[in-house]
Amino acid sequence: MVWTWRFEKTDGSAVTAPNGTEEFPTQGDAETWIGESWKDLAADGVDQVVLFEDSRKIYGPMSLHAADQ
Repeated sequence: MVWTWRFEKTDGSAVTAPNGTEEFPTQGDAETWIGESWKDLAADGVDQVVLFEDSRKIYGPMSLHAADQ
Protein backbone atom coordinates (compact mmCIF):
# COMPACT_ATOMS: atom_id res chain seq x y z
CA MET A 1 0.00 0.00 0.00
CA VAL A 2 1.14 3.50 -0.83
CA TRP A 3 -0.24 6.66 0.73
CA THR A 4 -0.19 9.90 -1.26
CA TRP A 5 -1.64 13.40 -1.14
CA ARG A 6 -3.42 15.02 -4.05
CA PHE A 7 -2.82 18.77 -4.14
CA GLU A 8 -5.71 20.98 -5.28
CA LYS A 9 -6.93 24.51 -5.78
CA THR A 10 -10.12 25.55 -3.95
CA ASP A 11 -12.24 24.47 -6.94
CA GLY A 12 -10.86 20.92 -6.75
CA SER A 13 -8.61 21.18 -9.79
CA ALA A 14 -5.28 19.39 -9.42
CA VAL A 15 -2.10 21.30 -8.66
CA THR A 16 1.28 19.88 -9.59
CA ALA A 17 3.21 19.00 -6.46
CA PRO A 18 5.86 21.71 -5.96
CA ASN A 19 8.57 19.12 -5.12
CA GLY A 20 7.17 16.09 -6.89
CA THR A 21 4.85 13.43 -5.52
CA GLU A 22 5.71 12.05 -2.10
CA GLU A 23 4.79 8.43 -1.31
CA PHE A 24 4.47 7.14 2.23
CA PRO A 25 4.39 3.61 3.66
CA THR A 26 1.73 4.41 6.28
CA GLN A 27 -1.13 6.83 6.85
CA GLY A 28 0.66 8.14 9.93
CA ASP A 29 3.76 8.98 7.90
CA ALA A 30 1.63 10.82 5.32
CA GLU A 31 -0.20 12.78 8.02
CA THR A 32 3.02 13.67 9.83
CA TRP A 33 4.50 14.95 6.57
CA ILE A 34 1.47 17.13 5.76
CA GLY A 35 1.57 18.49 9.30
CA GLU A 36 5.16 19.57 8.74
CA SER A 37 4.73 20.76 5.14
CA TRP A 38 1.32 22.43 4.87
CA LYS A 39 2.57 26.01 5.28
CA ASP A 40 5.10 25.62 2.47
CA LEU A 41 2.50 23.97 0.24
CA ALA A 42 0.02 26.79 0.88
CA ALA A 43 2.73 29.34 0.07
CA ASP A 44 3.33 27.47 -3.22
CA GLY A 45 -0.34 27.83 -4.21
CA VAL A 46 -1.89 24.61 -2.89
CA ASP A 47 -5.29 25.36 -1.31
CA GLN A 48 -6.35 21.90 -0.14
CA VAL A 49 -5.24 18.27 -0.05
CA VAL A 50 -6.88 14.86 -0.36
CA LEU A 51 -5.35 11.69 1.12
CA PHE A 52 -5.30 8.47 -0.94
CA GLU A 53 -4.35 4.90 -0.12
CA ASP A 54 -3.31 3.58 -3.51
CA SER A 55 -6.26 4.82 -5.64
CA ARG A 56 -8.83 4.88 -2.80
CA LYS A 57 -9.77 8.27 -1.37
CA ILE A 58 -9.44 8.21 2.42
CA TYR A 59 -10.47 11.78 3.26
CA GLY A 60 -10.46 15.34 2.04
CA PRO A 61 -10.44 17.84 0.72
CA MET A 62 -8.74 19.40 3.73
CA SER A 63 -7.98 23.11 3.53
CA LEU A 64 -4.43 24.34 4.06
CA HIS A 65 -5.67 27.81 4.99
CA ALA A 66 -6.15 28.86 8.58
CA ALA A 67 -9.80 29.18 9.56
CA ASP A 68 -11.07 32.71 10.08
CA GLN A 69 -11.07 33.53 13.75
